[in-house]
Amino acid sequence: MATVDVIKCCHDSIRQASENIKDAIVYLDAGSAESFQFLGAFPLLLELGARAICSLESMSVVDKVVDWNTCSDPATKIVVITSRLLSDAHRYVLRCLSTLQNVGCCAVYTSISEVAHSAYPDSPLGPDAFREYESLLNQDYEELVKKHERPRTVPDDSGLKEGTASEAEGWSELTEIDDHSSIDYGISNAKLRGEDYFSGYPEDVGQKLVVSVHHFPLILCPLSPRVFVLPSEGSTAEASLSTEHESSISFGLPPLSTGKLADTEDVSPGANLTAQFLYHLASKMDLKLEIFSLGDLSKNVGKLMTDMSSLYDVGRRKRSAGLLLIDRTLDLLTPCCHGDSLVDRMFSSLPRMQPISSLSQSKGSQSQLKIAPLKVERARLSVQIPLEKYIVEEDTECNFQLLENIEAFLSGWNTFKSDAPSVDFMRFRKKLNDESCFQRTESKLLHGSFVSTDNFRGAPYLEAILDRRTKDGAMLIKKWLQECLRQENITSNVKTRPGLASKSELQSLLRSLAKRQSSLVKNKGIIQLAAATVHALDESHSASWDAFSSAEKILHVNAADTSQSLAAQISDLINKTVLAASQGQKHNATGKSQGLFTLEDALLLTVIGYILAGENFPTSGSGGPFSWQEEHFMKEAIVDAILENPTASRLKFFHGLSEDLEGKIKSNEKKEDPSGHSDGLDFDDDQWDSWGDEDADKDTSKDGAYGDMQLKLELRDRVDNLFKFLHKLSGMKGHSSLREGMSALDSRRNDDPSSTKGLLHKILTNVLDHNEIPGMEYHSSTVGRLFKSGFGRFGLGQAKPSLSEHNVILIFVIGGINAVEVREVQEAVARSSRPDIEVLLGGTTFLTPDDMRELLFGDYSHI
Repeated sequence: MATVDVIKCCHDSIRQASENIKDAIVYLDAGSAESFQFLGAFPLLLELGARAICSLESMSVVDKVVDWNTCSDPATKIVVITSRLLSDAHRYVLRCLSTLQNVGCCAVYTSISEVAHSAYPDSPLGPDAFREYESLLNQDYEELVKKHERPRTVPDDSGLKEGTASEAEGWSELTEIDDHSSIDYGISNAKLRGEDYFSGYPEDVGQKLVVSVHHFPLILCPLSPRVFVLPSEGSTAEASLSTEHESSISFGLPPLSTGKLADTEDVSPGANLTAQFLYHLASKMDLKLEIFSLGDLSKNVGKLMTDMSSLYDVGRRKRSAGLLLIDRTLDLLTPCCHGDSLVDRMFSSLPRMQPISSLSQSKGSQSQLKIAPLKVERARLSVQIPLEKYIVEEDTECNFQLLENIEAFLSGWNTFKSDAPSVDFMRFRKKLNDESCFQRTESKLLHGSFVSTDNFRGAPYLEAILDRRTKDGAMLIKKWLQECLRQENITSNVKTRPGLASKSELQSLLRSLAKRQSSLVKNKGIIQLAAATVHALDESHSASWDAFSSAEKILHVNAADTSQSLAAQISDLINKTVLAASQGQKHNATGKSQGLFTLEDALLLTVIGYILAGENFPTSGSGGPFSWQEEHFMKEAIVDAILENPTASRLKFFHGLSEDLEGKIKSNEKKEDPSGHSDGLDFDDDQWDSWGDEDADKDTSKDGAYGDMQLKLELRDRVDNLFKFLHKLSGMKGHSSLREGMSALDSRRNDDPSSTKGLLHKILTNVLDHNEIPGMEYHSSTVGRLFKSGFGRFGLGQAKPSLSEHNVILIFVIGGINAVEVREVQEAVARSSRPDIEVLLGGTTFLTPDDMRELLFGDYSHI
């Protein structure tokens, strides 16, 4: 029987669009570009006949001259693939049509279905969304061309703003950040700049421009053939998962489970889009789903999916599979902790590319966060691996030659405006020898990113290390590097130790393999992954991760003891931030001191401590797991930490007080400054005016004391609200039946090390052992409901199915997953007696501890 492979399924879906892709310029928005990077789909698009693959948000007039197929005729077709709503992508699609000449056919592929478009709040499109958008795009394009026919000038975004539909109609206008009219693209073609720019437009736009809109649901980021997340800048991942009410903790996370299902009309936009995505994913993979859910939002998503099913869907010959939907809020501990995972370390240490959506919101204020439906900005999966830092050796001729060749290649785009017949390579060498320019050029020219399909002997690199611990993953990469060196006949003088893979060994092997340009290009997959490993193992990153891991282990140990010891440990971690801040101020240092935590770090550890306390001491206090006195010490520690270094915090509950606190710190510094005017020799006129007034000094001191006291009282009120938020997190398992069910999962394997594992491992282990999962709800299909309500009267009722009956199980975590959970799922499958079981794991996004801290305390928090 064929195995389930999401990468292969996505490739097959792209091939189905080959007719439109052939001889077309393909434009990908940020979300689909991120997806196609992990899919390795760029060579496939070129294989299908695409002339060029370009960025939708960063399109320019030079896109038309880039032609990999070297066709002589100008391009007349464009294909736009977007992971966003059509209304969000409209401004970019319209700009493509207004900039490129001779476009007679435009095919738009969106990952959002027609039903999802019509159900999305404030959407301008109705049930027949695709046909409506075809006519609206034609209409806006025709109006835009007519506006430019009279002046016959180069189009800019100001004209585009006038030509597009108004905001009242639901369409997004181009912001100033999208203004490309002033950029010189290096093409000296008169038609691109002169008065005949619009001569290429068809006379009859309504008849010549053919617009077609298609549904392309499989835009996802596969970390392996059986592990995937949604693209960070897609509408589904960005959509809010909860509204602000008492059981919500963040817009980017499901609400806490209370046992009360919301009306399907009132569910969050993220629930609707997630249900649509999973329904069409199963359809594309020819899977007939039996849906199970755990958590309030998951139950709503499951209900939406069953409502979308029909007799035709259920009766078709499809492979049976079980879908388990789980709310992330049922287990916040696992993504908050710094587990033993090499991939998690990589994603946490490597710099991420800045989301394009954040650029358009950069000029907005916090009021944009209140616009409904809210969009949550996720951290991009596209990382920037600093290859130049690990493969470029100092003072070597070959590396200068490599960088010169790369820059010479890029400078070829500007040869149209160059009068010299050849490029001055000595100018490049001079630039590279300049240290500041060298660093700036390197960061732009030599960086890599993860690709799921790069493989070694048929095994994808990323898949092989996804479920590996840090030590095991580093050893595997070391073996790959040594094997590649043998295949390339490259001798390396690196002395390696068996059983260990240090940073210095990996970097030496990496430089040996990348010394030749041919070897660098041929083995780019393993080189990029090895550079990311070296970066993650660097002391500047590994020290912080190891410190977090040690602190979390101490919290686990104290949680098994008493609430007093756990509270004392949390207070000690917070007090260390005060020490770090005072030491940093003494040495005029900014940032985090080695071995010590910042306030944000301590608060994340406080969250972990409260979650552990909620599991171990649920009845210790009236409002939370700790007593009043224990919480009082923690609150005072946080207040002192904020007063000591207010600039270190960017948390939501802190907004509005930062300026006052910074002003207080500055005033204290002036008072304590020995070089100030404390010697009494320099007097101001105001001092002479108040001379002889006995109450002058007293009033000033009173005002200062009153201001300090009021500031401290306000700060304590904010901290009180913070601890009310922590109380919610400590009781996040929700209503009594679900809490009892989670406790039952823990007690079942009391004598097993898996009792310390995450929720996914516990659930899957019990499922494969044919144990019932308390609180799990089964969503009956259309046929099942028919048997239950109708034929059941005649004894033809259908027995409730079990998730363990299926050979294919798809687990989707609404809110996100991390690499530790991938390993734990694999371990649960390996220890079972089901070698034929196939488990797919998916999530809204890929979570790191920093992402969780931002969701819980950042701008999207409901604190």
